[in-house]
Amino acid sequence: MKTQNLTVKAVSRGLTLALSTMCIAITSACANFSGIHDDRQMSTPEHYTSSQSLPAERGHWPSADWADQFGDSQLSALIAEALGGSPTLEQARARVAAAEAFSETATAKTLPHIDADNALTRTQYSANALVPPPYAGSWQTENRGLLSASFDLDLWGKNREALKASVSQTEAARADAEMVRLTLTEAIARTYNRLALQFVLHDMAEREVRNREAINAIESRRVASGLDTEVQHKLAQTRLSASKSKLVGLDGSIRATRYQLASLMGEGPDRGLSIARPALGMGNDIRLPDNLPADLVSRRPDIVAARWRVVSLAHEVKVAKAEFYPDINLSAAVGLDVLGLGRLLTAASRTASMGAAIHLPIFDAGALRAQLKGRYAEYDGAVARYNQTLLTALGQVATQIAELRTTDVQLNDARDAQNATRQANHLASLQFQTGIANQLTVLDADLNTLAAEASVADLEMRRRDRQIQLAAALGGGFVDASVAHPRNTPAAVAAR
Repeated sequence: MKTQNLTVKAVSRGLTLALSTMCIAITSACANFSGIHDDRQMSTPEHYTSSQSLPAERGHWPSADWADQFGDSQLSALIAEALGGSPTLEQARARVAAAEAFSETATAKTLPHIDADNALTRTQYSANALVPPPYAGSWQTENRGLLSASFDLDLWGKNREALKASVSQTEAARADAEMVRLTLTEAIARTYNRLALQFVLHDMAEREVRNREAINAIESRRVASGLDTEVQHKLAQTRLSASKSKLVGLDGSIRATRYQLASLMGEGPDRGLSIARPALGMGNDIRLPDNLPADLVSRRPDIVAARWRVVSLAHEVKVAKAEFYPDINLSAAVGLDVLGLGRLLTAASRTASMGAAIHLPIFDAGALRAQLKGRYAEYDGAVARYNQTLLTALGQVATQIAELRTTDVQLNDARDAQNATRQANHLASLQFQTGIANQLTVLDADLNTLAAEASVADLEMRRRDRQIQLAAALGGGFVDASVAHPRNTPAAVAAR
């Protein structure tokens, strides 16, 4: 038995070596990919000049709980609720699960396959055919049990590269899910911020209506006493109607924004009605972190996803190249085969086989070359998308920080104007108390103050909105350390 096992092993090794040698010898005469190549590379952050637009300010990257900076616990609770049950996030998680399953399938192709089969058949053999007596014309039972194994040698790494491609696609799907998470968080924070402004404007609109009603009453008395014409009264009525219409519009806007928040959270519209009035602060000081362009590639989920897709397609290119080489598959089987049931477990019923199969493309009318060209085209597209994603990310950060700086200047000016109108309103009140000015002057001054306060509230909302967008543009606390690893670069995985 020992001698037989040694003989089987020797035959297997010899057969494998002979087939491999033969394949290498004839490959040059078969389909080949000579002349098909590419040299496209992913851009680095340093490729795009940004030092003036994105100066190092010793700031910090946003953390995962960046929304807490506004000091509103309800906002943090709404975000947590949305991340726990949003259908949008569930779709992203399903895509990750599908990618993981595909990766497991690719893993299986790199391992041996073992199968067990058993068949019990009852057959009547023809008396006039090939089966001789005593079986001719009789019914017989055949019992066959077989244990078989097969293994693709994968000499050219096709299965291994396919596995690496699927693993990269899984990582891309995970990064996509993080991007969905970040986008959802940003949308909730921005919508909530808009709701805060609507409540402030609603308060101002109520105050404006009260002032317009007082002015209308005064104009009515002045017309009755002959001090003003009916024109002034009609103008006061028109302005009062416009102010009331604005108040009604803000009521509708608040309700609609609450519905939008409920939808973002994956809840029905009634959930939005229970959202209380926001109490947002102004947030943290804004300073950009150092080494911003270089570190951004590991902080933005969309950049990370785009990069993993480049890596995946680099492996797909190698899979397409491996298709030009021979596939060699080894197989073996052992089992028992017997007519009848009584002798199934005897040594004489043993059956065994072993062999090797080879597939070598010789002439395919250019199908494999076309397939490789297609993979290269997909790779080029993925590199271009990565470069565009990186360029867009840098532009978004630069735009948000520039608009933040501009908003800060505008906000300071608006606050100065607000203080001036408040002082004017105070002086008008003093003059009215001393009889120097009439009540109309006081009411008009108060309306000017309302306009200045509305401008400040709008700019404060804009500043928070820019802060939210900047936090998202900087990745929202996401970090993927694998991006910076040299062995994961396309140059390292694509041996071109």
